[in-house]
This record gives sequence, C-alpha cells and structure tokens, in this order.
Amino acid sequence: MSDFEQKKQRAEQLRRELNHHIYRYYVENENDIEDYEYDMLMRELDSIEKEYPELLAPDSPTHRVGGQADGQFEKVVHTVRMESLQDAFSHGEVEDFDRRVHENFLDVTYVVEPKIDGLSVSLEYTNGVFTRGSTRGDGIEGEDITANLRTVKSIPLRLKTDLPFIEVRGEVYMPREVFFEIVEKQELNGEKPFKNPRNAAAGSLRQKNPKITAERKLDIFVFNIQQIDGAEITGHYQSLEYLKELGFKTVPFFRKFNNIKDALGEIERIGDIRYTLPFDIDGAVVKVDSFAQRETIGSTAKFPRWAIAYKYPPEEKETTLVDIEINVGRTGVLTPTAVFEPVLVAGSTVSRATLHNEDFIKEKGIRIGDTVIIRKAGDIIPEVLSVVKHCDNSRDYEMPKFCPSCGSRVFREEGEAAIRCDNPDCPAQLLRVLIHFCSRDAMDIEGLGDAVLETFLKVGLIGKISDIYRLDYEKIAALDGMGQKSADNLKKAVEKSKENDLSKLLFAFGIRHIGQKASKLLSDHFLTLDNIISATKEEILNIDGFGEIMADSVVEFFSLEQTKQMIDELKTFGLNMDSQREIKDNRFEGMTFVLTGTLTNFTRNEAQEIIESYGGKAASSVSKKTTYVLAGEAAGSKLQKATDLGVTIITEQQFAEMIK
Repeated sequence: MSDFEQKKQRAEQLRRELNHHIYRYYVENENDIEDYEYDMLMRELDSIEKEYPELLAPDSPTHRVGGQADGQFEKVVHTVRMESLQDAFSHGEVEDFDRRVHENFLDVTYVVEPKIDGLSVSLEYTNGVFTRGSTRGDGIEGEDITANLRTVKSIPLRLKTDLPFIEVRGEVYMPREVFFEIVEKQELNGEKPFKNPRNAAAGSLRQKNPKITAERKLDIFVFNIQQIDGAEITGHYQSLEYLKELGFKTVPFFRKFNNIKDALGEIERIGDIRYTLPFDIDGAVVKVDSFAQRETIGSTAKFPRWAIAYKYPPEEKETTLVDIEINVGRTGVLTPTAVFEPVLVAGSTVSRATLHNEDFIKEKGIRIGDTVIIRKAGDIIPEVLSVVKHCDNSRDYEMPKFCPSCGSRVFREEGEAAIRCDNPDCPAQLLRVLIHFCSRDAMDIEGLGDAVLETFLKVGLIGKISDIYRLDYEKIAALDGMGQKSADNLKKAVEKSKENDLSKLLFAFGIRHIGQKASKLLSDHFLTLDNIISATKEEILNIDGFGEIMADSVVEFFSLEQTKQMIDELKTFGLNMDSQREIKDNRFEGMTFVLTGTLTNFTRNEAQEIIESYGGKAASSVSKKTTYVLAGEAAGSKLQKATDLGVTIITEQQFAEMIK
C-alpha cells in the first residue's frame, strides 16, 4: 500500500474519531478522552491534510471551531465569529508564533492571561441592559441560553455605563468547591458523577429549566470585546480594564510584556500556581495587544494569527495499588475503589480512585500489588490510567459474591456492567435512599439534608423511609445544633410533603431506570398509585416513552414485599397517592405537540400545561408521531423538520382558537 493510501485511510479514521469526540463533548456534554489526547489526534489529522491537500474533506474537524448546536435551544447567528485558538505544546512553538508576528511588526506588546476551562459564551447588551446570551456553537451559529445565563450572578444584568451596544465573550465555569459538592451528592444518590467542572458547567448551562442552572452556582470570566458601539478601544489590555469599569468580572491576572521571553516566563508562573486556583485552567493565552496590529496580522479560516494558547500537559505519576475496596451505592451497585500509596498529582495528594466496575478492572489488567499510573481526569478526579508492571506478589481481584454491608447475595443483570445488592434494607444503601427521598426533586423536605439524616440514623431516629413521618420532634429539639425552632420547621416541612403530587412520590421511591420525566408520565397516565401497582407490563408499555427495561423495573419494584409494606405504612400517615393533574377535557387526547420559537401570549411552560390539561402531550423533538408544531417567532430547526416530515404547523393564534 502506498504512503498516500495509508495516509488516506488514517485521515478517514481520525475524522471519524474526532467527530465522535466533538459530538460527545459539545452535544452530549461528555468526553471519552483527555484534552491532550484529543489535541494530538487533531494535530495528526491537520498534518496529513497539509501534506496531502487533496485529502481535505468538507466534514473535516480541522475546519471547525467547536461543536454544533443540538437543537434544544433556538439558534443564534454570531455577527462576529467566535474564533478558536491555535494550540502550542512547547516553548518552541510559542517562539515560532512570535517570529511570525514580527514578520509584520518590529515592536509588539503581548498580553498573557490564563485560559479558563469552561464553556465559551457571548453576552449582548443594548443601552447597558443584558439582552441576549448564547453559546459559541461552531463559532458562527450557537444557541440562545439567555434565561440560564441570567442565573449566573457574576453576569451583570445592567452595566455601569449605558452603552448603545456591546457584545462580550466570556468563559462560564464551575468553581472547584461547587463541583466537589455536586459530585459528592451524585455519588450518594448513585448517579453518574460529572467527570470534571467543564462538563458540569456545560451541562448546567444547557438545562431546559433555569432553576437547575441557578442551583449549580456557575461563575464567569469575561475576556474579550466582540463588538462595541459608543466607546473607542485600541488594545486588548485597555479593553479588559474597560470591561472591569463596566462591571464585568474579567479574566484574572492578565499582564503585558514587550518580548516573548518574559511572556514565556508568565506562562510558567501561571502553570506553577494552576493547582492552587479555585477554578480550572488548561493553559495560558498569548495575544497581540494592539487591535490595529491584529487587523493587519489577520486570521485563518479557523483561528486568529495574532494569538496562541499554550496547553499544559497532564501530570501522571506512578504508585503501587495496595488494595481494592467496595462501596455500595443508593441503588445497590457495588463500586470497586483503588487504594494506593499516597502520591502528589496535580497539586494535591491522592490515595484513592474509582475503578468503576468489574469489566474496567479486567480490561486494564489491574491486580492488587501492581505498579500503576495515576492521573486526574480533567485535573480533578483521580483515575487509574494503566498498569506499568505486575509485581511478583501481585494477585488477581475478584468481585465479592455477597454484599460487604448486609451479606446478601449480589447479582449482575444481563447487559449491565454493574454488580448490585438487591436487599432494600441494606444499611449501606439506607442513607443514600433517604437523601434521595428527601431531595428537592423528590419529596422536597427542607431541613432533612445529608448531615441531618446521617445524624438521625446514628441516634436511631430513622431506620427506614416511613420513619420520616413518625419522627420524635421533642428528641430532635434536644439534639446538638437543632433546637425547638428547627424541630418545628422540620415538622412543617414533613407535613407539607404529604401533599406532594404522585409524580414526586414515585421519583422519591428511587425506582431503577425511572427518573423525573418517567415518574410524571406514570402519574399522568394511571392517575393513582393503586392503578400503577396493579398495572401489567403491557399496560405500562402503552405509555409513549416507556420501553421494556423501564416497564420491567416498575413491575418488579411494586411486586416486592418490602415495597408493599412501605406503601401501606405511608398510606397510614396520609401521604397523597393521587395525581394532581387537572384534566379540563380530552380534546387533545392522543395528540402530541412540539413548541418552537418565542410565544407572545404564553410561556412555553404555560402552553405545555394547557396542552396537558386537555389530555395532550408536549414533546421536545419533532417526529412522524407529532400531531402539531406550535411555531412562535424566530422558530428554528424544528420548524424545518416539521415541514420536511409533513407535520401540521400551527400559529399561536390558531392554538388560541383550539383552546377556547
């Protein structure tokens, strides 16, 4: 095979891999590989395409700035392209950049600033008021996430000067402290934890419900003026100072230098302190300060020639795996955890890392006593990367056949990687079960947080879910840190939870594979808990959105004796077990509506509630099963898809006629 054919095959393979990772990160908010590995794949493809320009394909990720909007939000076309940055991985590459800049100018001033690891966004202000915020998307077209960005408290809703218009660019991130708090709760609830703060920030910003975004305590650093009307700015350093005057939280410790040697020194300084910062950075950026010089230097199709991003390599360390311990989660899943000799990685000493499941251990060939390589995924979560060598006394690890907490036999379902304990009374699961039951999205019992529940367990006030409704408030008032007022408030919160809709109770049960949406579908379809308990698998499968696994899980849960006993006890305490869904009439029965664009007389939530109150269903995506697409102003891709599929499109006025 010729060199050309080999390179052609390799380029095709790289494009497939890179496009997969781009979709995983930008659309699904997940990443399967580290940034450094991704950068190396991109660099290899770019090298092949430069060597053989005829291999350059229209779908090549080397022509993309970022990802594509996934259709969940309305599209925004950026007036000024939100460019990506050229990456450098050595001082030599930064010096090469400097030489290219000096081909145009003898005297150049650089600004060096940290490269914040988050989600890049655009913020637009008209007459000093925040009017629109959007994601970068592919640099040309992004998504309108204004409502979610309004929940980021460091974004000013009004500037200190009423400029006619300004568009700025910033990086939304999740502080490390907040990230660790969220991950701890996810692990307690048996949920898949976020891998790093960047993924957490991206997922939080693209929530349909802004309240969820607000709970994530996101932050932002603004680092660029995209366009401005009403002020003359001639350089980047000046622009950052001006942004601070307007009330923006700008990128920290930006500094000016008149030579590349000092700029490289600043890059090293930032690298030395990166692990002490309360936020994540993945590099440092060197930018030409003068806007006039930038205009002369110009940009490529992908990135500006007047800036470069130095990327810090991931730190990896060797250590010895001394043991593997088992943690039992809320859903009964047994998770193996590596215990290794303490080692300093990415600024902190670590001695433990999750091994995920039995398959992961076998695929990596991990044995107790091995020398392994440790790194922090995204510089945050410790992980075992690979085995360096098997030591003479190393031994294979076998997952336990019995739960280490309660002694019950464990099992592995076909098609699943997880091994689980199915004893609902397992002590290891109880705290996590209680935390989930009392959480905001479930029964929403304010005052029964993680620490309080743990205390109640220790002193014997709670031993199962139904005990929440037989609490001894006199004993609670006498506990350290509680008092009579706390006990009274808790009693009110517990009593209030009895009035919750059936859907919240169903979600609180923590039925495997049944989340908030599925709980609402069950509640709305069967209307009472007794109807759900007596429903057959076939009847549950009639619910649009339910599959075999979900239906099996519901039937299995309500067939357990422990479940029946719990429900009987909850009934005696007067918990509501009926749907509170109000059905005015069934004019929309069997119909599915999809909403797109901006509605004038209703919010989307109001329109959805109206549709459901008439027996219809509101869906998020258009398909052949869609009955109507309700299109408001500036309708996006859903409108086009409806047209392509021949789905009936109605206006807001027509919808108003239908609900008279």
